[in-house]
Amino acid sequence: MTAHASSQGLTEQLTTAVLVLDSQLQICYFNTASCAVLGLGEKRLAQHYFPALFQHLDLKASHLHNALLHRQSFSVGDVQAVTIDGRLLLLDIAVTLLEQEQPQLLLELRQVEQQRKISMENLQQHQHLAARELVRNLAHEIKNPLGGLRGAAQLLEESLNDEQKEYTQLIIAQADRLRNLVDRLLGPYRPPQRILSNLHQMAEQVLQLAQIDNPAPIRFHRDYDPSIPDFYFDPELLQQALLNIVRNAQQALQDGGDITLQSRILSQHTLHGKRYKLVACIKVIDNGPGIPAEIRDTLFYPMVSGKAGGTGLGLSIAQTLIHQQRGWIDCESWPGHTAFMLYLPISDYEEAP
Repeated sequence: MTAHASSQGLTEQLTTAVLVLDSQLQICYFNTASCAVLGLGEKRLAQHYFPALFQHLDLKASHLHNALLHRQSFSVGDVQAVTIDGRLLLLDIAVTLLEQEQPQLLLELRQVEQQRKISMENLQQHQHLAARELVRNLAHEIKNPLGGLRGAAQLLEESLNDEQKEYTQLIIAQADRLRNLVDRLLGPYRPPQRILSNLHQMAEQVLQLAQIDNPAPIRFHRDYDPSIPDFYFDPELLQQALLNIVRNAQQALQDGGDITLQSRILSQHTLHGKRYKLVACIKVIDNGPGIPAEIRDTLFYPMVSGKAGGTGLGLSIAQTLIHQQRGWIDCESWPGHTAFMLYLPISDYEEAP
């Protein structure tokens, strides 16, 4: 057995996808795991242009060409990839230069989305709770002197003539504006009122509200799973959270587009470290430009916004509303596709809370 044949035999034992690309980024070798990771058969992979295997890939073809040109190896983590069949992958990719008569690239693609998703959810949960506590403490520190400032302006106004009152009225108006902003930062303070409710009836109410105020030519679509039973949740809080997300999607589609509300039921799904027998997932999908990569990890933080003039409160409040009901909001996004997934646990036996 030759050394080349032996090395190929070893790669067949790996669960990591291994591919070799020629100078034109055509695939000249791949192992069996590559078919499983990329969701393609051997005929589709053989002699195929590697970047064309994906709807979207964070690793650009220019990076691979530069590696060949400058004869450099490199590795990159947390590469977001969308396969031809629409699966979102998170990959660690190692690119090694093979010194041949014509240089080639050895690519190792290792899936990390499951482990990373669990650790990211735990990290986001702790960060969300810490951010909410910081905001609440800061908001209370602002509200106390703000109330005194407004009261002093009202007392001062009593001793001024009409022309001078213009200034105290300005102080009062700005104090009220800041108080309203602080109240929005604090978010809803009442505990959830969980009642036996229908998820799709609530979703239809959200669509009706969104269609009333629809500034761009946006088409709304429904893709509901009829097997989702009625279960205990707070329909008012869930409606507010879902409407915040739909409004964001509408604002992202300034030139029009499509928004889909999709519902699915998941079995044996984990939320906040606890496994539930059944979990309802409602997804808001739009075909807009996608979320900028630099804010994806902090998207649910207060005051983080991807649009000019945005307050960055909508998603933070939505996450808080869902978190209060033992649920979680996650997001996936690339150019032409953004989806927010709202997960809510369904009680195993549908007992009242």
